[in-house]
Amino acid sequence: MSADLLDRVRDFAGAELMDRANYFDTRPEAPVPASAALHRAGLANWWLPVEYGTAGASLETSVDIVSELAYADAGFAFSSFLSILGTTILRLFADPSTAAEYLGRMARDGGVCGILVSEEAAGSELGRTATTYTVRDGSLLLNGDKYFSTNTDAADFLLVAARSVHDESVFSVVLVPRDTPGVEIVKRWDMIGMRGSGTYQVRLDNCAVPVENLLPGHGLRHLEAGLNASRILIAATAIGVSRRIRDLAMEYATTKTVKGAPLIGNAVFAGKLGQIEMYIDVMRNQCRAAAAQFDEAVSSGDPGGTLYRTGTLRSALAAKMYCGQAGWAVATIGSEMFGGLGYTEDHPIGKLVRDLRYVGLVEGGDDVVRDLLYTRYVIPVARRR
Repeated sequence: MSADLLDRVRDFAGAELMDRANYFDTRPEAPVPASAALHRAGLANWWLPVEYGTAGASLETSVDIVSELAYADAGFAFSSFLSILGTTILRLFADPSTAAEYLGRMARDGGVCGILVSEEAAGSELGRTATTYTVRDGSLLLNGDKYFSTNTDAADFLLVAARSVHDESVFSVVLVPRDTPGVEIVKRWDMIGMRGSGTYQVRLDNCAVPVENLLPGHGLRHLEAGLNASRILIAATAIGVSRRIRDLAMEYATTKTVKGAPLIGNAVFAGKLGQIEMYIDVMRNQCRAAAAQFDEAVSSGDPGGTLYRTGTLRSALAAKMYCGQAGWAVATIGSEMFGGLGYTEDHPIGKLVRDLRYVGLVEGGDDVVRDLLYTRYVIPVARRR
């Protein structure tokens, strides 16, 4: 099934995304028409359980799906898969009837969800989240500003990280329908790369939802469980973009001559492309291994409990950081190969370099991931706080 699914994704990317780099780089209105085409092709939200009428792909298969989409356009790939963070949280931790309602609607309509976590002051330090909720007359009132949230404007629902006014130690995730009064889009960020996706600053002003929309349990553990899936797929975008850089370099080498001989036969060129191929292979292996570990946890008898206890997977953190660094190395090699042309807007390599940089920045920059690896997996358990 996965081979047939990948063929369908590859055909879709070729028909709807390839050779449209200039369009996706203009910061088009979101969602782009290709998102509706993805839904018509039966490929939107491909990771949702098959009982919802989707492709029902595993996260391991999703690594290759994202690679195929990112080969054509990384921004479109990002906006297409990022909902996996929110849908994973709902599947694992929300009331089953609530999860079925919202996930079923996403599958039916090809919709997306938004995650409101990042803030200007707190950044990646989720423990400093300033957005709050208070209980009043049977409702939760949310107030706060969220800095970077992708897909929010087009979302069906939002998952908001907030802390209780009544007890600052209580950190929670709250389900908020997008059309709830008090949800305000402050602006869409003008990103350097990944411009085919829409990322927003959002304000919550006395936004009222039923108290039942508060997910039970510690919100940080919910986010850690969901971030495993999204971080692995963010890492996988580096595979697709790196493959595209490799192929562009090979096309260039067939016509470019150096010292009177085709570049394709040059030993220095061959060594660089061999290095890129090594990066691609290791990135894919690490992403698929991390995804397989996540799939195993999800298929356990108690997936919510398993991932709630486990929290952040070491393999997911390693995939995210390695692919960010390896992908950037590929971008550097690739841009240097094209000389001055690689530093212009006239060649696709410029966009690919800008797109690749995001892997090492979003959902935890490299320093954040290093710290997580250190505090969760290096410090002996007895010495952890």
